Amino acid sequence: MRLEMGNFYVKDVVFGAATSFQDGVLTIHKDEALSVVLQDDHITEVDLVIAKPGDPIRITPVKEAIEPRCKVSGGVMFPGVLNKLMPAGSGRTHALKGSCVLAVGKRWGGFQDGLIDMSGPGAKQTIFSQLINICLVADTDEEFERYEQQKKNKALRWAGMRLAEYIGNCVKNMEPEELEIFELPSLDQRSEKVRNLPGVVYVMQLQSQMLENGYNALVYGWDSNHMLPTYMHPNELLDGAVISGSFMPCSSKISTYQHVNNATIKRLLSEHGKTLNFLGVIVSNLNVQLEEKTRSALFVRQLATALGAQGAIVCEEGYGNPDADFIAVFNALEEAGIKTVGITNECTGRDGRSQSLVDLSEKADAIVSTGNVSQLLKLPPMEIVIGDLESLARDGNSGGWEGSVKEDGSIEMENNGMFCSDANTGEYYKTVVDY
Repeated sequence: MRLEMGNFYVKDVVFGAATSFQDGVLTIHKDEALSVVLQDDHITEVDLVIAKPGDPIRITPVKEAIEPRCKVSGGVMFPGVLNKLMPAGSGRTHALKGSCVLAVGKRWGGFQDGLIDMSGPGAKQTIFSQLINICLVADTDEEFERYEQQKKNKALRWAGMRLAEYIGNCVKNMEPEELEIFELPSLDQRSEKVRNLPGVVYVMQLQSQMLENGYNALVYGWDSNHMLPTYMHPNELLDGAVISGSFMPCSSKISTYQHVNNATIKRLLSEHGKTLNFLGVIVSNLNVQLEEKTRSALFVRQLATALGAQGAIVCEEGYGNPDADFIAVFNALEEAGIKTVGITNECTGRDGRSQSLVDLSEKADAIVSTGNVSQLLKLPPMEIVIGDLESLARDGNSGGWEGSVKEDGSIEMENNGMFCSDANTGEYYKTVVDY
């Protein structure tokens, strides 16, 4: 399977008479873009606001992040979600690098929503402060969940995908500045030299704890709560087969932007044939009941063993209850003789003295930490707020509480509520250091 990724590097974003890209400047026809958003009657108010790195801007509640892209050949964008169900991971896709569409609530947030600072100390917490963000700031008539702590946010999330595809289409017929090739032959077509290298599999544990449809990560549009661990080609993930869900404390969540830019997958592809034999991806899930956790761990082990894996990297989306799934898979793989490394964040308490994971095992002796959800942050006021700052304290944001927002606009919060800040897929440099 061969995927060509044509990259266009965005240096600035402005509003103008037509949506286009030239000399590093992305121009957006605002009214036309808003008409794409308003195709959903549930959206009642909407605006587009541009936030650039270094701007004195605070954005909250952020619900989703999507890279502007278009499919040139070999498939569709967001298969099984926005467009018809068909395979992802081949042909050519064009991407506007350095830019991002953020779906932001105009008034209402929730447990799973996050905050981004574009400057100041808060900007160090998340990769999204380094991107030029096209903020889709909207409200909806989804009254059934307005006062719910956990929201599906469907209208805004789907609007973000439509907007990202609309913007991406402006480079559909252009020649990219850079062409990346992602190609991984089927197992039976690999040379003896490659087969003699250590076989490594990547296990992606998607958030899927909610029993009701609409909250969990989607695989080709299918709710991951209803799936068993599944083997996938890495190109499928890089080409949009997996869509972020709307459940999970926000620092631990993996946005759609991060799924298609998964740095761990890209590094494994780059090392294939050199230091390792990349066998592919096992997409797993994170469940609630013990039997479900055990079943998923069993299937991950069976798939990894059948593929001939000697090593595995396990990425966990979340913390707390999902730690039991994480450790169960760790144990299952190690017991099968597969050397395993985990990537996850920690919940050590504000003083750093609590057990970092809910479940532990002596077999889990190689873990990359990407941050501490309990880290206490005190952030100064910002000149501009996009969205609704009060939502941090009012609407159950996992990192906020009553009193988080001070009279002068400064805030006190936990890293828990910073948007996708712990980046378990490997795009960012945060970690926990033992002194």
